[in-house]
Amino acid sequence: MPIVLADPSDNQPVRIAVVGSGPAGFYAAGHLLKESNVEVDMLERLPTPHGLVRSGVAPDHPKIKTVTRVYEKTSAHPRFRFFGNIELGRDVTVEELREHYHAIIYAVGAAADRPLGIAGEELPGSWAATDFVGWYNGHPDYCDLDFDLGCERAVVIGNGNVALDVARMLTLDHAELAITDVADHALEALRESAVREVVVLGRRGPAQAAFTNPELLELGEMKDVDVLVDGDELERALAVTDTGMDPTSERNVKVLREYAQRPLSGQPRRIVLRFLLSPLEFTGDPNDGVAGVRVVRNELVGGADGALRAQATDQEETIEAGLVLRAVGYRGRPLPGVPFDEQRGVIVNEGGRVQDPDGGEVRPGEYVVGWIKRGPTGVIGTNKKDAQETVDAILQDMAADALPSPPNSDAQAIEELLLLRRPDLITYEGWSEIDRHERGLGEPHGRPRVKLTRIEEMLRVAAEQRSVPL
Repeated sequence: MPIVLADPSDNQPVRIAVVGSGPAGFYAAGHLLKESNVEVDMLERLPTPHGLVRSGVAPDHPKIKTVTRVYEKTSAHPRFRFFGNIELGRDVTVEELREHYHAIIYAVGAAADRPLGIAGEELPGSWAATDFVGWYNGHPDYCDLDFDLGCERAVVIGNGNVALDVARMLTLDHAELAITDVADHALEALRESAVREVVVLGRRGPAQAAFTNPELLELGEMKDVDVLVDGDELERALAVTDTGMDPTSERNVKVLREYAQRPLSGQPRRIVLRFLLSPLEFTGDPNDGVAGVRVVRNELVGGADGALRAQATDQEETIEAGLVLRAVGYRGRPLPGVPFDEQRGVIVNEGGRVQDPDGGEVRPGEYVVGWIKRGPTGVIGTNKKDAQETVDAILQDMAADALPSPPNSDAQAIEELLLLRRPDLITYEGWSEIDRHERGLGEPHGRPRVKLTRIEEMLRVAAEQRSVPL
């Protein structure tokens, strides 16, 4: 479609579509709505908004989820609309969005896992941590997964916050878990779990671990859980360190040394933190599933750039386990009609402006925010600054009259199109009904909510109060 630049003299609002409703998308929408001539429509694949705040944050971290109050203020803005149960590529194409919006912002996150690429990874009992997190958080894509928790030991591969979340969820006291918004199916399965030990493996040392101080400290405060760190192993891992550790790493090392000095108190469950170990193979067979992880001990060596890297030695061991969860990072999935960098797992962009992969030319009117822009780094609040960078690029392009002029920017026209494609479209009023319903289910049990985990059930509840004016 030929690009026609918008005419700033026509006094028509600049209409922008945000594809995805996680933190990055909401921060971008909030920044944009500070401009008096901007209208924002948010399109979300699920009937429910808020992305990883709903389906990624651990259930026992309710304070983190209060960030949705900021997003609710954005949702209440008169120039904002939410269209849930709408999927790009299934219900509407990029070309069709271009026909109705001056700009499109892709804010779909990075929901896929990064595989290890080693033998045995496909065995039953070997899972991506993304699957487990989605399952216990009640994400509709994962609610029917079946995790065998009948083993006594689980291994978590990774040294980030997700790895610690997973270890904590496997060992958390049932009474503490029962007052959270954990999915009911996970609550029951974890109550019956036989897992008594979780071993968390990092390929590098504690000074290079990616977990944050609060996550690490929280392990030592868990009820009925011992945290084990082998002092000799820890000090070997710290024998070579990066020059000038940052404050987070320094605090992590201090906490780990405190754990190493703690005597065991005979708790019924324990979390073991190990370092300088890389998985070589998952042992077991297709009939009985995973039986263990064969690992190699690493040593830290300095590269030409001064950074420390893990280098394998000739020392190996096998850690027996009936469940293995891979928490080595997230990556984005390509969107139909949008340039994608397969190696990095992100949409091709420069400072938030989407680029064609050949030649790097900017695609006018297309932008990206969040993990699908920069990769899976940072915490929820990181997305606010990230979104501001992209919004600044949009505002610069607006000022330079560089945004395309859509053939039909009428707000009602796109709503009619989306309703035609998806009659069970969910507005923010529909989501609010789902929200009220879930909170009502949770209240008698002292829980913040009981999540609906199936899209059909969400649509049924939302339909009771759905209001989509035409």
